Formats: sequence, structure tokens, C-alpha cells
Amino acid sequence: MELGKVGIWSAEFRSRDAGDAGAAAAEIEELGFGTLWIPGGAGGNIFGAVTRALDGSQTMPVATGILNVWMHDATEVAAEHARISALHPDRFLLGLGVSHAMAVEATDRRYERPRSVMVHYLDELDAAKTPVRREDRVLAALGPKMLELARDRSAGAHPYLTTPEHTQRARSILGDGPLLAPEQMVVLETDPTAARALARNSLALYLQLPNYTNNMLRSGFTEADLADGGSDRLIDGLIAWGGLEAIAGRIREHLDAGADHVCIQVLTGSRDRYPLAEWRELAAILPGLPT
Repeated sequence: MELGKVGIWSAEFRSRDAGDAGAAAAEIEELGFGTLWIPGGAGGNIFGAVTRALDGSQTMPVATGILNVWMHDATEVAAEHARISALHPDRFLLGLGVSHAMAVEATDRRYERPRSVMVHYLDELDAAKTPVRREDRVLAALGPKMLELARDRSAGAHPYLTTPEHTQRARSILGDGPLLAPEQMVVLETDPTAARALARNSLALYLQLPNYTNNMLRSGFTEADLADGGSDRLIDGLIAWGGLEAIAGRIREHLDAGADHVCIQVLTGSRDRYPLAEWRELAAILPGLPT
């Protein structure tokens, strides 16, 4: 499955009207982005969103970024993956993640031993009537143990909300070969105050989630950086903002650090629309990036 060097990560495929999805996916493909990533952390009909995007595009892969393993039965997931893959061969990449205690415990489950949960889930996918092949799945992975599991039991890793320095550490754990496809938030705004305000607002939820804050601390940020909505240092380290060259520079940093693919999440302050104008603007950087 060829993902290309740069893709789009878009929550709008879950929050917008379903009727718009096919056209939006077709535009992403036409603009030259390699892969579309659709989030599924909140559960729900993630396979419907994936199917609409695949139906609307021609050859572009679609990946889940991620499917929450606490909210979907592994046997049913394997069957859905097989069904969709039969319709769209070699175009559906199943990204899996253990989510967060806040989301899981809101559904009256107890969040514990997430790595063991993921191992058991992968065992179930392997044992299903229609198994999900190792090369057709990736794991959301931040810390060393989950990165090792991604290396050993899947095609690779899809880290979220990380820095190029994390990408370098992740590559050292994965070694050569496994896919490394980090997500990168971007703000197309050159005014520092406006850009950081939008970025800080988007980061607020993640500062409540230990999976992310622990990784930020492992990445060299301090408790002071995490306080009061996040320091400028934290904002600038995690979220790329500015003009096209600044965004392209951050993507190059990830690729130079060992990423195979970088998926861009455009922050606009609203999920009421597909950020079509921003995607069109960002497409201008693609020819200048490594191939």
C-alpha cells in the first residue's frame, strides 16, 4: 500500500454531513495528497466514513487514525475490514489505538493495562475468520513499549501530536522497514498571537490526557510548559504555524528524522466545514518535498 509522503488527517469526515465526504475525498486525491486519515477515537460508524471516502476517490488509500479498540469488537472489525477491502483492494489501512481513560471510562468501562488490551486485540484479529494482515494495520504509538509492539505486530506506527525529535526516537525503536507515519497539526496563520491562540485552543483537550502529557514530558517539555494552556515553547514545538514554507519545513523535519509519511491536520478553529481552501493552499508545497 503506497501512502505517499504527505497525507491529510481530517476529523471533518466524522463531523460533517455524510453527503459531502466523497467530494472532499476526491479533492484531497486530486490535489496530490497520498492518503486520507479519518479519526475514530469516539467510536461510532467509522467504517461508514471510510467507505464514503473510498467510494469518492479512485486510488488513494484511506486509513483510520485511529479505531478505538475499546469500542469495536475485533471479530466485527476483521469482517468489516475484509468487506471494505474486497470492494477497494489494497486501499484500507486499519489504524488501531488504545485511546484514553477519559473516553473509555465515560462508557462505563475501566481503562487499565492498555498494552495488554492491544496485544489481546491483535490476537483476536489474527484469529478471526477473515484475519487483518499485519501489513494492513498500524498502531497509534507514543512510548517505547507501544512502538515495539507496533514494530513486532503491525506494519508500523502512527504517532499523534508529536515532534520531529519524537519521530527520530520512534525510528530508532522501529528500526528500518516498519512504517512511521506521524500526524502534524498546522495553522496557516503568520501572526504569532493569532496562530498561537488558535493552536492553544485546539491543544486544550490534549493537555487533559495523560497519554499525551506523559509523552510531552518524555520529549523534553516541562510541567511549566504544560501549565496555563501551554507555553509558547510547547505550542511551537507541537503545532506548526505560519506560511507555506514554515509548514513545509516542519514536514521536512519529520521526513529527515525518519518518517515515511506525514499526515497534516489543518486547524481552523471549527469543524463545521471541510478546510478545502487550506488543503488547496497546502498542496502547493507538495512538489518541493522529498519523493
